[in-house]
Amino acid sequence: MSFPLHIAKRYLRSKSSNNAINFITYIAIIGVVLGSASLFIVLSGFAGLKDFTLQFSSQVDPDLKAETAIGKSFLLTQDEANKLNNLQDIAYYSKIIEERVGIRSSEKNTIVTLKGVDEHFNNVVAIDSTLDHGNWLEQKSNQLVMGWGISNSLSLGILNFTKPITVYVPKPGKGAISSIQSAFSSMNAISVGVFFINEELNDTYVYAPIDLAKNLLNYEPNQITSIEFKLKNGVDENEAKTQIKAVLGNKVILKNRAQLNDALYKMLNTENLAVYLIFTLVLIIAFFNVIGSLIMMILDKKRSLNTLFNIGATVKDIRKIFFYQGSLMSVIGGLIGLGVALLITALQKTFSLVMITPTLAYPITIKFENFIIVFLTISVLGIVASKIASARITKALVQSI
Repeated sequence: MSFPLHIAKRYLRSKSSNNAINFITYIAIIGVVLGSASLFIVLSGFAGLKDFTLQFSSQVDPDLKAETAIGKSFLLTQDEANKLNNLQDIAYYSKIIEERVGIRSSEKNTIVTLKGVDEHFNNVVAIDSTLDHGNWLEQKSNQLVMGWGISNSLSLGILNFTKPITVYVPKPGKGAISSIQSAFSSMNAISVGVFFINEELNDTYVYAPIDLAKNLLNYEPNQITSIEFKLKNGVDENEAKTQIKAVLGNKVILKNRAQLNDALYKMLNTENLAVYLIFTLVLIIAFFNVIGSLIMMILDKKRSLNTLFNIGATVKDIRKIFFYQGSLMSVIGGLIGLGVALLITALQKTFSLVMITPTLAYPITIKFENFIIVFLTISVLGIVASKIASARITKALVQSI
């Protein structure tokens, strides 16, 4: 063990004869402990909120989605479908037709996104788990499953045959419109289920059998807008993308779950970074106490420092003593704070101490990467603060006794 480190440890354990310096030192250590604990708790809270938010989109988002590269739709040949069936990395895939349409019931109208799905859609995403009431639709029918917000805005229930639903979309073509009937394709339908995911999706999506969407949009039998894939467990995503791309070629663009929700991921990551920077600023202010504590300790130990200098210690060695002392104070305080934070977050996960609603506990996710981030932040700030304080030691100071 080096001489400066040994002296630093002794100074860290021992009390000063001046009670005011002891009080300032305790305040500095408490500030480091509370700062590191607060930073870890907040990062864990935001990680929990991120996972809580993304779990809703994961219920309706596939592992991979092949979207058309040009235009609104593309043709999936039977040969391509057979090749997709034979891919080893693909557990299931579902053909999708998605389009903005109008929906009317009684005197109420709204614009929604109609998503026509085939019989494999339930295997690709856990859509059944989102149903608030009613049942999932049947293929070869005019049944709809709509979001809670859409159902509420149109005052619809389920299986209400007294309030027919009309789905309509403008017909493609050119020239003047001779009548409203000739301008729109329309179909009558019935709501059989209502899903509840989140406000955005509840107000946007209506699910329908794929044949209903094809007939409404006048699509060809093999014309679709996208394909959604569920991968087998343990499959490498990039390898699966390569295999799918080899079958479908450049007519599609493949996106994973994060890319499908890139705006949401960017927003959550930006909020997390902003919170980290704000709490780091609070920690920087707290570390001014560490600097002040070390400077007061240096002034209090002037006689001892003069003795060390006279017996051969250099100014550099004496600076190292207080640099090590400040660094140890920061690291130990940070570790204590992390221990306290781990205890608090574990209690929240186990006993739900803080509730958002009477039935929903505030989500907490404990991540090892957040532990490392907080520890490194505390360590770096502690080293910088110790360097600033120890730099105040000069030859004139240790000889001034």
